[in-house]
Amino acid sequence: MSHRGPAVVLLSGGLDSSTVLAIASSQGHELHALTFDYGQRHRHELDCARRIARSREAVHHEVKLDQSAFRGSALTDGPDVPTGRSAESMADSIPVTYVPARNTIMLSHALGYAEGVGSHDLYVGVNAVDYSGYPDCRPAFIEAFERLANLATKAGVEGQVIRVHAPLMEMNKAQIINEGIRLGVDYGLTSTCYQPHDDGDPCRACDACILRAQGFDEAGVVDPLTVDTIRRRDS
Repeated sequence: MSHRGPAVVLLSGGLDSSTVLAIASSQGHELHALTFDYGQRHRHELDCARRIARSREAVHHEVKLDQSAFRGSALTDGPDVPTGRSAESMADSIPVTYVPARNTIMLSHALGYAEGVGSHDLYVGVNAVDYSGYPDCRPAFIEAFERLANLATKAGVEGQVIRVHAPLMEMNKAQIINEGIRLGVDYGLTSTCYQPHDDGDPCRACDACILRAQGFDEAGVVDPLTVDTIRRRDS
């Protein structure tokens, strides 16, 4: 496989970003993964991101952000995480799990890092299931940020085009899972849950857990987290 230069991948430790990391790897990039600690309640995902980055031999950086910029979300210091909702109700409005300007801030960090290491490729794991509810997961947002990246950087102004890749944008969860399995992603390393138990086991009731379960069911694949949980409880 030809070497396409470094790519900077936003890696949360979840199912989607782990799949995107594998996609960037399959396309011949040297991998640079950025994980963000923004005071999220579901901090188990940080441990997962470290393990996933190691599994792909990615250069991994964990960025600690000022938590005051992310107030009011159910994922930080806001209301309780909603549970037991249908997929249809999740798309009715912007959910309380929306984190203020999170993707804008994280992509901005990634852009600065990318220019520093000579990368022209940013990868992010937003997808069709997400953007119905989250404004910073929409195709228009990704397109706008790419325009900004090329206007606001030395590389972009000098004609070294910067691309923001969202390879999952038109995929549902089942398609993402099948693509990840094809690329050898170990989903047992990932964490999707918004409110995991102290040992990392998912709650299986939050929006993220419900969408993950539906995705594995539609893909006809057993979620390795389910198997691992059963084994631990039976041992």
